[in-house]
Amino acid sequence: MAVDVRPEVLVHRPRAEVAAFMFDPAHDLEWTGGITSSRPAQPGTLTTGATVERTARFLGREFVYGYVVTEHEPDRLVEMKVDRPFPMTVRYELGDTTDGTSVAIRASGSPGRFFGWATPLMARQVRKSINADLERLRQCLERS
Repeated sequence: MAVDVRPEVLVHRPRAEVAAFMFDPAHDLEWTGGITSSRPAQPGTLTTGATVERTARFLGREFVYGYVVTEHEPDRLVEMKVDRPFPMTVRYELGDTTDGTSVAIRASGSPGRFFGWATPLMARQVRKSINADLERLRQCLERS
């Protein structure tokens, strides 16, 4: 059984402005819940091959994980391979709307043996976490 969720939110800002904020790990602590540090290997916005190491809390556990950007379309898409809490792909997807930018985060992967028995719980928790992240992102961008 796999986790595959794709929450979405509308941000009342132009796509380029959303991308500049969201795709720059320097802003991770402002909108990404559960992480206590974010250390990109290089400064600036995410592009293909970029790597970032984060420290996070998830389901009561603290761990360090990394991700590598596997796909990038300027101001539209960043896809990352994440190794923890279980291997998954995370995609930041941006699209234009008449009122601003549609922002979605898709997370998909298989929890494996350790978390496998808890996949339904994991899917709910991942969806809840991403929804909260998207709401923080919207608030960060719309208050300025």
